[in-house]
Amino acid sequence: MSSSPQSDALLVGRIRAGESEAWDELISRFEGRLLAFVESRIRRRAASEDVVQETFIGFLTSLPNYDVARPLEGYLFSIAAHKLTDHLRREGRRPALPLAVGSSTPGEWDLPGSQRPASSIARSGERKKLESAALVEAVAAQVRRWKEQGDFEKVKCVELLFVRGLPNKEVATRLNASEQTVANYKFDFLAKLRALVKQHGLSQDVFPELYET
Repeated sequence: MSSSPQSDALLVGRIRAGESEAWDELISRFEGRLLAFVESRIRRRAASEDVVQETFIGFLTSLPNYDVARPLEGYLFSIAAHKLTDHLRREGRRPALPLAVGSSTPGEWDLPGSQRPASSIARSGERKKLESAALVEAVAAQVRRWKEQGDFEKVKCVELLFVRGLPNKEVATRLNASEQTVANYKFDFLAKLRALVKQHGLSQDVFPELYET
């Protein structure tokens, strides 16, 4: 599928609106090129798939602060470069090739194998099901807990941050709260989400970032 700033903005908007089909489309559109980029550096398929998975999780985590005016492909490859660098550091290795991904030169990411359909290199359906089920259950559980406790400001804050994609400052204005309060709510939510997902006892291969110190 061809990509343009307009189509990328629409796709991100759909993801922010909670459309699971949009998330699948994002993976289908970019996973093959990301994997080719990472695998060309570390030459191991399983490790490369883990880095790409961390890239998508990193994108989801940073989504509230993503500016749709920024090219989506370049943004994803920037995250991938950081995740790749982290991976190499954990292994005690230094990058063998430059990891800078700032250029948007056409064809820059046309690495060997990048034209393979995403379905041929996608993570297993089972892993995706585990990820989705764990996240959906964890989010629902935490929101339900806050509602039962009457913490509706926290619920509204999370909705504005992660569903509407608003920055902390604007959320603070809408809630008539301080930016520090919003940051605290955000940190609390992510920490509780991490703890709830961990309770599933999933392998570190499914959510590597949950086990990073």
